[in-house]
Amino acid sequence: MTANWAFFAAAEPALATAVERRFGAFTHHVLATLRKDGSPRTSGLEVRFLAGELWLGMMPGSLKALDLRRDPRFALQANPGEGTGMGGGDVRIGGRAFEVEDAGTKAGYVEEVEPPEPFHLFRTELTEVVRTSVEDDAYLVVQVWQPGQPLRTVKRA
Repeated sequence: MTANWAFFAAAEPALATAVERRFGAFTHHVLATLRKDGSPRTSGLEVRFLAGELWLGMMPGSLKALDLRRDPRFALQANPGEGTGMGGGDVRIGGRAFEVEDAGTKAGYVEEVEPPEPFHLFRTELTEVVRTSVEDDAYLVVQVWQPGQPLRTVKRA
């Protein structure tokens, strides 16, 4: 089962807000895609949360875009920032990304984001959102959300 960002945000608004803040703290993040041979490829990427969707925009002909066209599975890691503080926790999103061909949808994105053109635009469907943080300087807290499942929280001392 997959879900878009709006579905996730409605199901877990506090976690969605924390995840958006974490991604908003830095411009560049890390996207993992699958190469033709199935091995992982990691690439830098900017992301946008707009109109209930998590969008991935890419330069034309980029290898990550070609990877997603071939196999839509991805993992997205928020930039950890400087040092080891991990303010806001470590955030990862997994799912599938599908290229947007609709001119009206792309025009709306261009109006909001003003990306260099031409570009590839992918809409995401989430299969997992994970946030790992430290609570009270004593516990490692892992929150895992998957569509159709209750939020799972694990605390480790």
